[in-house]
Amino acid sequence: MPKTLSDEDIHQFREAMRRVAENAFATRGAQGVTMRELARELGCSAMTPYRYFRDKEEILAMVRAAAFTRFAQRLEAVAQAAAPGHQGVALSEAYVTFALDEPHAYRLMFDLEQPDENAHPDLTTASHRAWRTLGEHFEPLVAAGRMEGDPSLIAYAYWAALHGFAMLALANKLPLPAAQQPPEDGATPALSREAVLAQLRKMLWRGAQPQPAP
Repeated sequence: MPKTLSDEDIHQFREAMRRVAENAFATRGAQGVTMRELARELGCSAMTPYRYFRDKEEILAMVRAAAFTRFAQRLEAVAQAAAPGHQGVALSEAYVTFALDEPHAYRLMFDLEQPDENAHPDLTTASHRAWRTLGEHFEPLVAAGRMEGDPSLIAYAYWAALHGFAMLALANKLPLPAAQQPPEDGATPALSREAVLAQLRKMLWRGAQPQPAP
């Protein structure tokens, strides 16, 4: 007779599966991973995962929801801690830092091969939480007249730009960070990953500022 699972048993198994599945999905793609392979990598029988998950799609949704949750927590923490007027810089740096610290999780968050969020409420909640932190940042700026336009549109443009930057950084298509470049007569290199991010922020900020009347 199968053992009755406690809440702690379920939590521990699901967390162990999350760690194994995140690496497997990120390195081999969703189509390249089977439930049997996940069970083998976890060190359990082929049927054990079915006591905790309906199918592979549910595991992928769990992995992505957990990634979005950690991402949202990172953004929320820096938004709350940043000094007034510096939240935008803090958010952009936290966004990129998360992508570089957790590349597997970040890629899975935005992978094209992903389950329908509407079928997985936890995934929907987690992804909306991450979006809300970015979206809410621009509402008071527009209300105060420091930016012009729809706050949601500005937030989407900001997100799209940061995502592009993060993916280029993960692909090593951007200049090296200043700390990894050889010093040039003791000066900080003009062309560094930090400089590119600062230029991106400047362009986004200027583009959203109120325009003078013609």
